[in-house]
Amino acid sequence: MLTIENLTHVYGNGTRALDNVSLAIPKGMFGLLGPNGAGKSTLMRSIATLQTPTSGSIRFGDIDVIRNPEQLRRVLGYLPQDFGVYPRVSAYDMLDHMAVLKGISNGKDRKQTVEALLHQVNLWPVRGKALAGFSGGMRQRFGIAQALIGNPELIIVDEPTAGLDPEERNRFLNLLAEVGENVVVILSTHIVEDVTDLCPRMAVLAGGKIQLEGSPLDLTDALEGRVWSKTIDKADLADHQASHNVISTRLFAGRTVIHVLSDTNPGDGFELASGGLEDVYLATVNASRRAA
Repeated sequence: MLTIENLTHVYGNGTRALDNVSLAIPKGMFGLLGPNGAGKSTLMRSIATLQTPTSGSIRFGDIDVIRNPEQLRRVLGYLPQDFGVYPRVSAYDMLDHMAVLKGISNGKDRKQTVEALLHQVNLWPVRGKALAGFSGGMRQRFGIAQALIGNPELIIVDEPTAGLDPEERNRFLNLLAEVGENVVVILSTHIVEDVTDLCPRMAVLAGGKIQLEGSPLDLTDALEGRVWSKTIDKADLADHQASHNVISTRLFAGRTVIHVLSDTNPGDGFELASGGLEDVYLATVNASRRAA
């Protein structure tokens, strides 16, 4: 269990990136949803011991993460939003080098570890290829391979599917689901579908605060009968935004489809919509922005 209590981080310029964040994250996949600038990466870096928060506590089992960062690093796997590699080095040699850095000094053990991981992430056929020639999805699969060195008990992945094509995204998510069966995995993202597909529990972070927490199914059910849809001309959007709680807009066949949140039928051509997790997320983020 990862326990975060009253975590706050204020940068030197006065920006409050995290504001009294508290979470209890059990074994399995946990989704952290939030827009860009919400504080997700700051929270991930704090958990990964890459920065010390201004106040609050982080515990992973018996480990006090802030006081004993080295203890956590022994059981941590981390795939940051951007990670650097030596582009001319092969996947095998780079993973072997990282295994050395993670303390696997025995050559036989390291060989077994590297080969098993390359098979697990389906990179064995291209193990001798330079990383510079990898696609975005292949790079992300390599990233999760390095995060899995040493059988970590806590894995953090930050925006792992951004920029991936649908096939690579599905392949990567299937890999994450397999990994997340027996350890704590935090999936930090702004892509709602990733959380919908993978995570039995989730939270929404916006403005540095936890705005919502629960299971995606329960949170979606709570909006049942409250999301209404209508197709309008783009020129009428401002009027609808002024008179309704518009939570999302999208273009369809040259017109604009809006979703509004209302406990009762707004009338005027609105129809009840089948609300999903995206509506939950957008309604929560919009409410946090209005309250700011």
